[in-house]
Amino acid sequence: MLRVGVIGANGFVGSRLVEQWHLEERVDVVPIVRRPEAAASVLRFGLDCRVADALDERGLARALAGCDAVVHAGAGPRPFVTQSPARVVGAAARAGSDNVIYLSSMAVHGWNPRPGTPLPRRQPVPYNRWKAHGERALRSACRETGTRFVILRPGIVHGPRSQWITRFAGGLLDGSAFVVAGGRGICNAIYVDNLVHAVELALQREEAAGQTFLVADDGAVSWRMLYEPVCRALGCSWDSVADLASRVPRLMPGERLLGLKDDPTARVVLDRVPRTLRDPVRRLALRRLGGESPQGTSRQAPLEDSILQTCGYRFPTAKSRRLLGFEPPVSFDEASRRTVAWLGFAGYPVAASAQEVA
Repeated sequence: MLRVGVIGANGFVGSRLVEQWHLEERVDVVPIVRRPEAAASVLRFGLDCRVADALDERGLARALAGCDAVVHAGAGPRPFVTQSPARVVGAAARAGSDNVIYLSSMAVHGWNPRPGTPLPRRQPVPYNRWKAHGERALRSACRETGTRFVILRPGIVHGPRSQWITRFAGGLLDGSAFVVAGGRGICNAIYVDNLVHAVELALQREEAAGQTFLVADDGAVSWRMLYEPVCRALGCSWDSVADLASRVPRLMPGERLLGLKDDPTARVVLDRVPRTLRDPVRRLALRRLGGESPQGTSRQAPLEDSILQTCGYRFPTAKSRRLLGFEPPVSFDEASRRTVAWLGFAGYPVAASAQEVA
Protein backbone atom coordinates (compact mmCIF):
# COMPACT_ATOMS: atom_id res chain seq x y z
CA MET A 1 0.00 0.00 0.00
CA LEU A 2 1.28 3.46 -0.93
CA ARG A 3 2.43 5.53 2.05
CA VAL A 4 1.56 9.20 1.58
CA GLY A 5 2.36 12.19 3.77
CA VAL A 6 -0.39 14.82 3.82
CA ILE A 7 0.79 18.35 4.60
CA GLY A 8 -2.05 20.45 6.00
CA ALA A 9 -3.81 17.39 7.43
CA ASN A 10 -5.89 19.55 9.78
CA GLY A 11 -7.34 21.70 6.97
CA PHE A 12 -10.56 21.23 5.06
CA VAL A 13 -9.18 19.21 2.13
CA GLY A 14 -6.28 17.65 4.04
CA SER A 15 -8.50 16.27 6.80
CA ARG A 16 -10.86 14.77 4.24
CA LEU A 17 -7.93 13.08 2.49
CA VAL A 18 -6.88 11.58 5.83
CA GLU A 19 -10.42 10.44 6.69
CA GLN A 20 -11.21 8.78 3.38
CA TRP A 21 -7.85 7.15 2.85
CA HIS A 22 -7.68 5.76 6.38
CA LEU A 23 -11.30 4.67 6.83
CA GLU A 24 -11.49 3.07 3.39
CA GLU A 25 -7.96 1.63 3.69
CA ARG A 26 -6.96 2.97 0.28
CA VAL A 27 -3.69 4.63 1.34
CA ASP A 28 -1.34 4.33 4.32
CA VAL A 29 -1.66 7.98 5.27
CA VAL A 30 0.75 10.01 7.41
CA PRO A 31 -0.87 13.28 8.62
CA ILE A 32 1.52 16.22 8.97
CA VAL A 33 0.49 19.37 10.83
CA ARG A 34 2.30 22.58 11.75
CA ARG A 35 1.50 22.65 15.47
CA PRO A 36 0.77 19.87 18.01
CA GLU A 37 -2.66 21.28 18.87
CA ALA A 38 -3.65 21.05 15.18
CA ALA A 39 -3.40 17.26 15.36
CA ALA A 40 -6.61 16.84 17.39
CA SER A 41 -8.86 16.10 14.41
CA VAL A 42 -6.68 13.27 13.07
CA LEU A 43 -5.48 11.72 16.32
CA ARG A 44 -8.91 10.13 16.77
CA PHE A 45 -7.87 7.65 14.09
CA GLY A 46 -4.77 6.57 16.01
CA LEU A 47 -2.52 7.49 13.09
CA ASP A 48 1.18 8.32 13.14
CA CYS A 49 0.63 12.08 13.05
CA ARG A 50 3.81 14.12 12.69
CA VAL A 51 4.50 17.78 13.46
CA ALA A 52 6.57 19.87 11.05
CA ASP A 53 6.57 23.33 9.52
CA ALA A 54 6.40 23.21 5.71
CA LEU A 55 8.82 26.17 5.61
CA ASP A 56 11.44 24.17 7.55
CA GLU A 57 12.93 21.91 4.87
CA ARG A 58 15.10 19.80 7.17
CA GLY A 59 12.39 19.35 9.80
CA LEU A 60 9.84 18.45 7.16
CA ALA A 61 12.26 15.92 5.61
CA ARG A 62 12.38 14.12 8.97
CA ALA A 63 8.58 14.08 9.12
CA LEU A 64 8.41 12.61 5.61
CA ALA A 65 10.74 9.71 6.42
CA GLY A 66 9.31 6.49 5.02
CA CYS A 67 6.73 8.19 2.78
CA ASP A 68 6.51 7.20 -0.89
CA ALA A 69 4.70 10.40 -1.89
CA VAL A 70 3.59 13.77 -0.53
CA VAL A 71 0.38 15.77 -0.96
CA HIS A 72 0.73 19.49 -0.25
CA ALA A 73 -2.72 20.59 0.90
CA GLY A 74 -1.53 23.27 3.30
CA ALA A 75 -2.72 26.87 3.41
CA GLY A 76 -1.46 30.00 5.08
CA PRO A 77 -0.27 33.59 4.65
CA ARG A 78 1.82 34.89 1.77
CA PRO A 79 5.21 33.46 2.81
CA PHE A 80 3.68 30.02 3.23
CA VAL A 81 1.82 30.08 -0.09
CA THR A 82 4.77 31.37 -2.10
CA GLN A 83 7.67 29.55 -0.40
CA SER A 84 6.35 26.25 0.95
CA PRO A 85 5.89 24.47 -2.43
CA ALA A 86 9.65 24.58 -3.16
CA ARG A 87 10.51 23.69 0.46
CA VAL A 88 8.18 20.69 0.30
CA VAL A 89 9.91 19.47 -2.87
CA GLY A 90 13.31 19.89 -1.22
CA ALA A 91 12.17 18.02 1.89
CA ALA A 92 10.64 15.23 -0.20
CA ALA A 93 13.90 14.83 -2.11
CA ARG A 94 15.87 14.62 1.15
CA ALA A 95 13.45 11.99 2.49
CA GLY A 96 13.45 9.91 -0.68
CA SER A 97 9.81 10.72 -1.50
CA ASP A 98 9.90 11.21 -5.25
CA ASN A 99 6.24 12.04 -5.92
CA VAL A 100 4.69 15.42 -4.97
CA ILE A 101 1.05 16.40 -5.56
CA TYR A 102 0.42 20.12 -5.13
CA LEU A 103 -3.07 21.54 -4.64
CA SER A 104 -3.07 24.90 -6.35
CA SER A 105 -6.19 26.75 -7.55
CA MET A 106 -8.04 27.84 -10.66
CA ALA A 107 -7.58 31.31 -9.20
CA VAL A 108 -4.12 31.52 -10.79
CA HIS A 109 -5.91 32.23 -14.09
CA GLY A 110 -8.16 34.94 -12.69
CA TRP A 111 -11.87 34.20 -12.79
CA ASN A 112 -12.57 35.61 -16.25
CA PRO A 113 -9.49 34.52 -18.19
CA ARG A 114 -8.78 34.75 -21.89
CA PRO A 115 -8.33 31.17 -23.13
CA GLY A 116 -4.85 30.36 -24.37
CA THR A 117 -3.08 33.25 -22.66
CA PRO A 118 -0.32 32.94 -20.03
CA LEU A 119 -1.15 33.25 -16.35
CA PRO A 120 -1.56 36.96 -15.51
CA ARG A 121 1.21 38.22 -13.27
CA ARG A 122 -0.91 41.08 -11.92
CA GLN A 123 -4.32 40.41 -10.41
CA PRO A 124 -6.49 42.44 -8.05
CA VAL A 125 -6.65 39.55 -5.52
CA PRO A 126 -3.20 38.97 -3.97
CA TYR A 127 -3.85 35.29 -3.15
CA ASN A 128 -4.21 34.49 -6.86
CA ARG A 129 -0.74 35.89 -7.53
CA TRP A 130 0.73 34.04 -4.57
CA LYS A 131 -0.54 30.69 -5.80
CA ALA A 132 0.90 31.30 -9.27
CA HIS A 133 4.25 32.18 -7.68
CA GLY A 134 4.08 28.97 -5.62
CA GLU A 135 3.49 26.91 -8.75
CA ARG A 136 6.51 28.40 -10.49
CA ALA A 137 8.70 27.75 -7.45
CA LEU A 138 7.51 24.15 -7.26
CA ARG A 139 8.28 23.46 -10.91
CA SER A 140 11.74 24.95 -10.58
CA ALA A 141 12.49 22.87 -7.48
CA CYS A 142 11.26 19.70 -9.18
CA ARG A 143 13.53 20.34 -12.17
CA GLU A 144 16.51 20.75 -9.84
CA THR A 145 15.76 17.60 -7.80
CA GLY A 146 14.26 15.38 -10.50
CA THR A 147 11.09 14.98 -8.43
CA ARG A 148 7.87 13.79 -10.07
CA PHE A 149 5.05 16.29 -9.58
CA VAL A 150 1.43 16.89 -10.49
CA ILE A 151 -0.37 20.21 -9.96
CA LEU A 152 -4.13 20.16 -9.46
CA ARG A 153 -6.12 23.38 -9.86
CA PRO A 154 -9.53 22.95 -8.23
CA GLY A 155 -12.05 25.78 -8.17
CA ILE A 156 -14.49 26.37 -5.31
CA VAL A 157 -14.11 23.29 -3.08
CA HIS A 158 -17.41 22.69 -1.32
CA GLY A 159 -18.95 20.15 1.02
CA PRO A 160 -19.18 19.53 4.77
CA ARG A 161 -16.89 21.89 6.72
CA SER A 162 -16.21 24.03 3.63
CA GLN A 163 -15.69 27.71 4.41
CA TRP A 164 -18.01 28.58 1.49
CA ILE A 165 -20.83 26.66 3.16
CA THR A 166 -20.19 27.58 6.79
CA ARG A 167 -19.73 31.29 6.01
CA PHE A 168 -22.97 31.46 4.05
CA ALA A 169 -24.91 29.40 6.61
CA GLY A 170 -23.61 31.57 9.43
CA GLY A 171 -24.56 34.67 7.45
CA LEU A 172 -28.11 33.40 7.04
CA LEU A 173 -28.39 33.03 10.80
CA ASP A 174 -26.97 36.44 11.70
CA GLY A 175 -28.43 38.35 8.75
CA SER A 176 -25.14 39.07 6.97
CA ALA A 177 -25.48 36.59 4.09
CA PHE A 178 -25.30 38.05 0.59
CA VAL A 179 -24.89 37.14 -3.05
CA VAL A 180 -23.74 39.18 -6.03
CA ALA A 181 -25.77 39.59 -9.23
CA GLY A 182 -28.46 37.26 -7.94
CA GLY A 183 -26.01 34.37 -7.68
CA ARG A 184 -26.22 33.88 -11.46
CA GLY A 185 -22.45 33.82 -12.03
CA ILE A 186 -20.67 30.58 -12.82
CA CYS A 187 -19.33 28.75 -9.77
CA ASN A 188 -16.49 26.48 -10.90
CA ALA A 189 -17.19 24.10 -8.05
CA ILE A 190 -15.77 20.74 -7.02
CA TYR A 191 -17.09 18.59 -4.19
CA VAL A 192 -14.35 17.73 -1.71
CA ASP A 193 -14.67 13.95 -2.23
CA ASN A 194 -14.31 14.47 -5.99
CA LEU A 195 -11.09 16.36 -5.32
CA VAL A 196 -9.85 13.48 -3.15
CA HIS A 197 -10.52 11.19 -6.12
CA ALA A 198 -8.49 13.48 -8.39
CA VAL A 199 -5.57 13.41 -5.94
CA GLU A 200 -5.57 9.61 -5.96
CA LEU A 201 -5.49 9.56 -9.75
CA ALA A 202 -2.64 12.08 -9.78
CA LEU A 203 -0.62 9.80 -7.48
CA GLN A 204 -1.19 6.75 -9.65
CA ARG A 205 -1.34 7.78 -13.30
CA GLU A 206 2.03 7.81 -15.05
CA GLU A 207 0.59 10.04 -17.79
CA ALA A 208 -0.05 12.74 -15.16
CA ALA A 209 3.62 13.28 -14.29
CA GLY A 210 4.75 16.87 -14.79
CA GLN A 211 1.24 18.01 -15.76
CA THR A 212 -1.22 20.59 -14.46
CA PHE A 213 -4.93 19.81 -14.34
CA LEU A 214 -8.11 21.83 -13.87
CA VAL A 215 -10.61 19.74 -11.92
CA ALA A 216 -14.30 20.48 -11.33
CA ASP A 217 -17.72 18.86 -10.91
CA ASP A 218 -19.78 17.88 -13.92
CA GLY A 219 -22.21 20.38 -15.40
CA ALA A 220 -22.54 24.14 -15.18
CA VAL A 221 -23.10 25.28 -11.59
CA SER A 222 -24.14 28.76 -10.50
CA TRP A 223 -23.62 30.34 -7.09
CA ARG A 224 -27.36 30.17 -6.55
CA MET A 225 -27.25 26.41 -7.15
CA LEU A 226 -24.52 26.13 -4.50
CA TYR A 227 -26.23 28.28 -1.90
CA GLU A 228 -29.97 27.80 -2.36
CA PRO A 229 -30.04 24.29 -0.77
CA VAL A 230 -28.46 25.86 2.32
CA CYS A 231 -31.21 28.49 2.35
CA ARG A 232 -33.94 25.85 2.18
CA ALA A 233 -32.26 23.74 4.84
CA LEU A 234 -32.20 26.66 7.29
CA GLY A 235 -35.75 27.71 6.45
CA CYS A 236 -34.77 30.89 4.64
CA SER A 237 -36.15 32.28 1.40
CA TRP A 238 -33.69 32.93 -1.40
CA ASP A 239 -35.34 36.31 -1.94
CA SER A 240 -34.46 37.28 1.64
CA VAL A 241 -30.71 37.09 0.90
CA ALA A 242 -29.12 40.48 0.21
CA ASP A 243 -28.19 40.93 -3.44
CA LEU A 244 -25.23 43.30 -3.39
CA ALA A 245 -23.88 45.47 -6.17
CA SER A 246 -20.81 44.16 -7.92
CA ARG A 247 -17.53 46.01 -7.64
CA VAL A 248 -16.28 44.60 -10.94
CA PRO A 249 -17.44 45.95 -14.34
CA ARG A 250 -19.04 43.28 -16.48
CA LEU A 251 -17.06 44.04 -19.61
CA MET A 252 -13.63 44.70 -18.11
CA PRO A 253 -12.50 42.27 -15.38
CA GLY A 254 -10.06 43.86 -12.97
CA GLU A 255 -7.19 41.55 -13.68
CA ARG A 256 -7.16 42.50 -17.38
CA LEU A 257 -6.68 46.23 -16.83
CA LEU A 258 -4.27 45.79 -13.95
CA GLY A 259 -2.35 43.27 -16.08
CA LEU A 260 -1.65 45.66 -18.96
CA LYS A 261 2.03 45.60 -18.08
CA ASP A 262 2.09 41.96 -19.24
CA ASP A 263 0.83 42.96 -22.69
CA PRO A 264 3.79 43.86 -25.00
CA THR A 265 1.77 46.46 -26.94
CA ALA A 266 0.45 48.10 -23.79
CA ARG A 267 3.94 48.02 -22.32
CA VAL A 268 5.22 50.28 -25.12
CA VAL A 269 2.49 52.81 -24.36
CA LEU A 270 2.99 52.65 -20.59
CA ASP A 271 6.72 53.17 -20.92
CA ARG A 272 6.02 56.53 -22.58
CA VAL A 273 3.86 57.75 -19.69
CA PRO A 274 5.88 59.94 -17.30
CA ARG A 275 6.45 58.27 -13.94
CA THR A 276 4.75 61.18 -12.17
CA LEU A 277 1.50 60.23 -13.94
CA ARG A 278 1.62 56.46 -13.52
CA ASP A 279 0.46 56.29 -9.89
CA PRO A 280 -2.53 58.61 -10.40
CA VAL A 281 -3.57 56.59 -13.46
CA ARG A 282 -3.25 53.36 -11.52
CA ARG A 283 -5.33 54.72 -8.63
CA LEU A 284 -8.02 55.80 -11.06
CA ALA A 285 -8.04 52.32 -12.62
CA LEU A 286 -8.38 50.70 -9.21
CA ARG A 287 -11.29 52.95 -8.33
CA ARG A 288 -13.03 52.20 -11.61
CA LEU A 289 -12.52 48.48 -10.99
CA GLY A 290 -13.86 48.55 -7.47
CA GLY A 291 -10.60 48.76 -5.54
CA GLU A 292 -11.81 52.04 -4.02
CA SER A 293 -15.49 52.62 -3.53
CA PRO A 294 -16.68 56.17 -4.22
CA GLN A 295 -18.67 57.67 -1.39
CA GLY A 296 -22.42 57.77 -1.60
CA THR A 297 -22.84 54.50 -3.50
CA SER A 298 -25.12 51.62 -2.50
CA ARG A 299 -23.74 48.75 -0.44
CA GLN A 300 -21.22 46.80 -2.49
CA ALA A 301 -19.84 43.32 -2.16
CA PRO A 302 -16.19 42.78 -1.24
CA LEU A 303 -13.94 42.78 -4.28
CA GLU A 304 -13.03 39.07 -4.18
CA ASP A 305 -16.67 38.01 -3.82
CA SER A 306 -17.58 40.28 -6.72
CA ILE A 307 -14.94 38.72 -8.94
CA LEU A 308 -15.93 35.18 -7.99
CA GLN A 309 -19.68 35.60 -8.24
CA THR A 310 -19.65 37.50 -11.53
CA CYS A 311 -17.50 34.86 -13.23
CA GLY A 312 -18.76 34.15 -16.73
CA TYR A 313 -16.22 31.48 -17.65
CA ARG A 314 -16.52 27.75 -17.13
CA PHE A 315 -13.04 26.28 -16.85
CA PRO A 316 -12.37 23.35 -19.20
CA THR A 317 -11.58 19.96 -17.66
CA ALA A 318 -11.11 17.88 -20.81
CA LYS A 319 -7.40 17.37 -20.08
CA SER A 320 -8.07 15.93 -16.63
CA ARG A 321 -10.58 13.52 -18.12
CA ARG A 322 -8.22 12.48 -20.91
CA LEU A 323 -4.94 12.07 -19.01
CA LEU A 324 -6.11 11.53 -15.43
CA GLY A 325 -9.24 9.56 -16.28
CA PHE A 326 -11.05 11.92 -13.93
CA GLU A 327 -14.81 11.45 -13.70
CA PRO A 328 -16.39 12.99 -10.56
CA PRO A 329 -17.80 10.05 -8.57
CA VAL A 330 -20.26 12.24 -6.62
CA SER A 331 -22.93 14.21 -8.50
CA PHE A 332 -23.60 17.83 -7.59
CA ASP A 333 -27.11 16.97 -6.33
CA GLU A 334 -25.75 14.23 -4.08
CA ALA A 335 -23.02 16.55 -2.86
CA SER A 336 -25.66 19.13 -1.90
CA ARG A 337 -27.66 16.48 -0.09
CA ARG A 338 -24.64 15.37 1.93
CA THR A 339 -23.78 18.96 2.78
CA VAL A 340 -27.28 19.65 4.10
CA ALA A 341 -27.12 16.46 6.17
CA TRP A 342 -23.84 17.62 7.67
CA LEU A 343 -25.30 21.03 8.58
CA GLY A 344 -27.83 19.22 10.77
CA PHE A 345 -25.13 17.02 12.29
CA ALA A 346 -22.99 20.10 13.01
CA GLY A 347 -25.77 21.74 15.01
CA TYR A 348 -27.19 24.22 12.51
CA PRO A 349 -30.99 24.65 12.87
CA VAL A 350 -31.86 22.58 9.82
CA ALA A 351 -35.59 22.32 9.09
CA ALA A 352 -37.09 18.88 9.70
CA SER A 353 -38.27 18.64 6.08
CA ALA A 354 -34.70 19.22 4.85
CA GLN A 355 -33.34 16.51 7.18
CA GLU A 356 -35.91 14.06 5.86
CA VAL A 357 -34.81 14.73 2.27
CA ALA A 358 -31.16 14.38 3.26
